[in-house]
Formats: sequence, C-alpha cells, structure tokens
Amino acid sequence: MDGLFNRILILSPHADDSELGCGGTVARFVEEGREVHVAAFSVCEESVPEGFEKDILFHEWHQALAIMEIPEDCRHLFRYPVRYFMQHRQEILDKLIQFRDQLKPDLVLLPSSQDLHQDHQTIANEGLRAFKGTSMLGFEIPWNNIHFETRSFIHLEKRHIEKKIQALACYRSQGFRGYADPGFIFSLAKTRGVQIEVPYAEVFETIRLIIR
Repeated sequence: MDGLFNRILILSPHADDSELGCGGTVARFVEEGREVHVAAFSVCEESVPEGFEKDILFHEWHQALAIMEIPEDCRHLFRYPVRYFMQHRQEILDKLIQFRDQLKPDLVLLPSSQDLHQDHQTIANEGLRAFKGTSMLGFEIPWNNIHFETRSFIHLEKRHIEKKIQALACYRSQGFRGYADPGFIFSLAKTRGVQIEVPYAEVFETIRLIIR
C-alpha cells in the first residue's frame, strides 16, 4: 500500500466503533507513518450503563486513541444523540463535506453499507454522498451484519491485534459486551487471516476503490 493511501479518515458512528471495526488496520497505518484521522459522532450519553458517569465514553475514547497513537489534532468528536442520527442527517453530511474539503483524505473507512444499526446506516449513506471521489472501504461489525461481502483484506501482525485489544480495554463501560472479549477479537482476526493465508487480517466491504 506504499504511496497509495497516505491520509486516512475513519468515520466512527459511536466512540468505540473505529477500534472495533478496524483497530488493527489503524495500528498498522499509524506504525507505517500514515496520517490517520478519527471522527466519532456520539459518546452515547443516553445509553451509558448504570454506575458510570454519563460522559465516561468521552474520556474512554481519548484514552483509547492515545493508545492507538492518534494525535489530539487528528481526533474529531461530535455529540449526536445515539439512535437519532437520521434526524441530523443534513448536519452530519455538511460536516463530512467539511472533512472532505479540509482533509482531502485518500481513503475513508466507514461502516459497511449492510450495517443494520440506524446510526451506522446514516454515517454510511452520508459518507457515500460526501466522498464520491475518494476510495472507501466499509469495516466489519459482525453483530450488525446479516450480509457482508469479504472482498478486501488488510494483512496484520499479532502486535496490531494486541494494540487493538489494548485500546478496546479502555472502554470499561462497555466491557460487559461479548464483542469486547479479547478471545473473540483474536479469533475473528485469525479467521480473516486464514481466508487469505496469513496469520491475521481485518476485512472490508469494497465500496469504492480509486487508483490515480
């Protein structure tokens, strides 16, 4: 991928989606010296488990991105209400267009077009509208997908998956969820690696690939 994608923008509907969907890939991109931006659109204050402060995901998100070595000026956070993104569709599209014009990313990683979550669908649909001239890959969130085409794979090493797990461990408020289990994360990366005959990988839906 040398010289092909140097500035990458990741669209994360909720605070932890970028790590869940493509955390290993982010670890590899950062290790290779690429410029990686992460835009998260909600810290899910409305659905924080009882016993945690309402803004806990704000702090956990920054801790996780620090582990991923994403500089603070490459972190972009918004506070749209969880499960109500569609009501803010136009405003979200306007922000995505601002990212397009200001950052001019070579590659956008965003939820799959087949993702069933209503907020993820909004980010996927508005991303398609905003980044017509940009390569786009849809990341895998297995528990939200009934159908997912495994078309594009990114080869990863064990250390990249370990970094992903370290980052996800910052989300203490989400630790009860089955998909936060390190065993699951490793097994999914191993499964995707077996598909392309490497130790580990993450897989993406090929939405648009532009080679200039």
